[in-house]
Amino acid sequence: MSHTQHSYTKPGETLFGFLMVTLSVFLFWQAYNIAGFESLSSPGAFPLAATALMVITACIACVQNLRLPSEVQGRFFKEILPPVVALMIAVILIFAVVLNTLGFIPTALGFLFLSIKFLHRGGVIRTALLSLMILVLIYVVFRLVFKVVLPEGIIPEREILATLSDLFNTGAH
Repeated sequence: MSHTQHSYTKPGETLFGFLMVTLSVFLFWQAYNIAGFESLSSPGAFPLAATALMVITACIACVQNLRLPSEVQGRFFKEILPPVVALMIAVILIFAVVLNTLGFIPTALGFLFLSIKFLHRGGVIRTALLSLMILVLIYVVFRLVFKVVLPEGIIPEREILATLSDLFNTGAH
């Protein structure tokens, strides 16, 4: 449904419009900082044009939203931030806060377990096994293949990897 087909603003629509205007103005400023506006062939010309269009359209949408009455009050959280989204934001926030303290392995395992259990609603054993398999896959890809250093935390990961490496190297000779 296009904006002109209804005669009211939905919950959060006006706030989102103001956020888009703010973001567009910020991006316009960033685009201007690339090279100013020296000529049509300057590095900043296309970003300036794109962000100027964003500012104009976001302003038009805001003005149109301000002219319309609001839809039924009290539905903002139901439509914009339903409980499942709020809970997942909380779980991600907890993950970010405890990552450096506990380390990647236990934090990611807890995050995966809680997320899968809440979103999929499967059994505890199945959720634990699925979480563990996903964690092993993520760990192998990022830590062993791409050599990404992950927060170690409470598990002595380097010592475990060194011991495993020594076992494989000793067994190979």
